[in-house]
Amino acid sequence: MRKTLIASAIGAALALSACSDDHKAEQTSTAAAPAKEQTAAAMPAAQDNVLLQKSPLQYQAPQFDKITTADYLPAFEQGIKEHNSEIEAIANNSEAPTFDNTIVAMEKSGALLTRVSTVFGNLSGLVSNDKYQKIEEEMAPKLAAHSDNIYMNPKLFARVQAIYNNKDSLSKEDQRLAQFYYTNFVRAGAKLSDQDKAKLRDINGELAKLSSQFNTNILNSFKNETILVKDKSELAGLSDSEIASLAAAAKADGKDGYLITLVNTTRQPILGSLENRELRKKIWETSAHRAKDNDPVVLKTVELRAEKAKLLGYPNWAAYVLEDQMAKTPEAVFDILDKLAPKAVAKAKSEAADIQAEIKKDGGDFELQPWDWAFYAEKVRKAKYDLDESQVKPYFEFNTVLHDGLFYAMNKLYGITFKERKDLPVWNSNVMPFEVFDADGKSIGLFYEDPYARTGKNGGAWMSEWVTQSGLLGTHPVIYNALNIPKPAEGQPTLLTFDEVTTMFHEFGHALHGMFSNVKYPSLAGTATARDFVEFPSQFNEDWDINPEVIAHYAKNYKTGEPIPKELLDKVLAAHKFNQGFDTTEYLAAALLDMEWHSLPAGTEVKDIESFEHQALAKHGIDYAPVPPRYKTDYFSHIFSGGYSAGYYAYLWTEVFAADAFQYMKDNGGLTRENGDKFRENVLSKGNSQDLMQDYINFRGQKPTIDALLKRRGLN
Repeated sequence: MRKTLIASAIGAALALSACSDDHKAEQTSTAAAPAKEQTAAAMPAAQDNVLLQKSPLQYQAPQFDKITTADYLPAFEQGIKEHNSEIEAIANNSEAPTFDNTIVAMEKSGALLTRVSTVFGNLSGLVSNDKYQKIEEEMAPKLAAHSDNIYMNPKLFARVQAIYNNKDSLSKEDQRLAQFYYTNFVRAGAKLSDQDKAKLRDINGELAKLSSQFNTNILNSFKNETILVKDKSELAGLSDSEIASLAAAAKADGKDGYLITLVNTTRQPILGSLENRELRKKIWETSAHRAKDNDPVVLKTVELRAEKAKLLGYPNWAAYVLEDQMAKTPEAVFDILDKLAPKAVAKAKSEAADIQAEIKKDGGDFELQPWDWAFYAEKVRKAKYDLDESQVKPYFEFNTVLHDGLFYAMNKLYGITFKERKDLPVWNSNVMPFEVFDADGKSIGLFYEDPYARTGKNGGAWMSEWVTQSGLLGTHPVIYNALNIPKPAEGQPTLLTFDEVTTMFHEFGHALHGMFSNVKYPSLAGTATARDFVEFPSQFNEDWDINPEVIAHYAKNYKTGEPIPKELLDKVLAAHKFNQGFDTTEYLAAALLDMEWHSLPAGTEVKDIESFEHQALAKHGIDYAPVPPRYKTDYFSHIFSGGYSAGYYAYLWTEVFAADAFQYMKDNGGLTRENGDKFRENVLSKGNSQDLMQDYINFRGQKPTIDALLKRRGLN
């Protein structure tokens, strides 16, 4: 009953997919399938199904070169069958319930189903195609039913409850696991009547189908809602390499011209460079009004979530979700969002005034619109800081940033080193596997970097695990980071924006959380924490990219090796907080949309999604037309297929911790092993094995304050 199963097998692998979607790059290349595709008619024999046995590779890393799509359905079927037998044996055990014969037994159960669901869940976000989508549509309701069969088993719950009622005799970590299981059973309906359990099963099955459909519609939108430019002159403002990349994307799609594909946010990075205002408008409107097939999916999802919450005794879905998070209540979330909203909007309006002045200076006779913001903000940035992105990117070459920046900083903080493992199979030829070694030379796990955007890969940037660390199971962490950097034309270097550099550091913060986990039970290991804590280590890790020692080590011209000139570096750092009014406002607008959708009580009828959005934002004083929400409802994957419903606020909540922690380190020596080891011991190694706020207090000596956050975002 590992965390992959508890979180719903197919969706679990995408739990951190929400990390940095605003840095998601254009999808321009074609996915390489992990192995040869097979039809159901050519189903392999059981002995040929690589998923049915533990991988013989180091740390049970998956055999990506041997997995076929035909392996999944029989492996899922066998996995569910085996898990059912294990659960029945636990529930019907004639011996009195003990922690070992019930809770630990559940932790050890479902090994095959965990393996299959983890591989499928991850690869469906990395190399998806029609076959993956069909398998997901078929398996989502079956896995939901399987989960219900476990959590609504009265004999099993009676054993769990007996242990929970006597948990004071257990060790602290065992108590935490007993609490974890008891809470999950209750929240899954274990105490409901048989009639209400039947209702809940129906709701869960329908929600699983809707989540799968939402995700399918998003993937189809990426493929179908694109912009084809025929005339190269319309692309004025883009670099030669960017234009070549768009031409390659069109060719790969069987089209003539230049193909612009969308990233998963309302904001599109390409708008910062394009001079053609009509094309900018077309791109923005395509982005803002896409995935309309999700209208009925969203409305039904919201309706069913509210009904489920009511059935379980909660006033709305947000109250249900937040009960076991650090925030605890919707009121606490609205409180922090509403405190920051007026400051963010005021800052955005100040930025808009500068942009409007730049429009006038440029000869424009029009009012600032969303599709104008990025283009003219870049002009303001250049004027304020005399900073041109094209001058900066040559100093941020991908491999140099990875090895001389990220890996260097992690070595200085934690003593870890990395060895590339080209002998390990990968799911795409551009993926880079590494073995990670501790300061004493001991191998601690495997890490895969998947840098480039491609068709079939989810938008955004995220971290997930192929294998979770566990003392109980004797497993080591096998982890990956997925980014969406545009792949350059053949033979050209991968030059990053500074935002993309920050994303690399962010995602590796998640990787460290999984890599340094030192927990006995897999359900409590690594990143299996509350959602409004899990982004803390990643956001904390971001700021090491601007540490003077680190940036001096990696910011070097890819042609000459010369370090970035101090004058240019000073401009980069000074501009780091530029546009924070826009960034904070678009984020808060999305977070408030999430909370408003999920604060609706059961029986509330919503007829028009766009009207609801405007009313919800106006209610909080953040319906500011030039700065739309980072995600509009129809493509808000975090909350409708990514496990972050009533949880998108978590990025801001955890940024309070991240800013406070980083300032504390900065005030106490900065980039040192002493600081790194302290953070590793008190935060990164603990998973969810003890109280999360206490983890922070053990590291910092006190609870965090909001002061460092306001400074970090330039809102003070």
